[in-house]
Amino acid sequence: MPNKCELCCEILIAVLIPPLGVCLRHGCCTAEFLICLLLTILGYVPGIIYALYAIVFVDREQYFDESRRPLYVQQY
Repeated sequence: MPNKCELCCEILIAVLIPPLGVCLRHGCCTAEFLICLLLTILGYVPGIIYALYAIVFVDREQYFDESRRPLYVQQY
């Protein structure tokens, strides 16, 4: 699970250079990277929006599952 500092750095990079932020999180030959690259070429703002979406929300079950939530109360 990425810590808060890593997530903030990825978001900052995604705002400055959207495809690079997505590349750091998902890799360079993924569908997310190619979509972000295309959107950034077509318009800078759509590239930023998709990069933020891809960094924060895509595959979030991998990072935010039930057992890792700090405020989650388990009921027995």
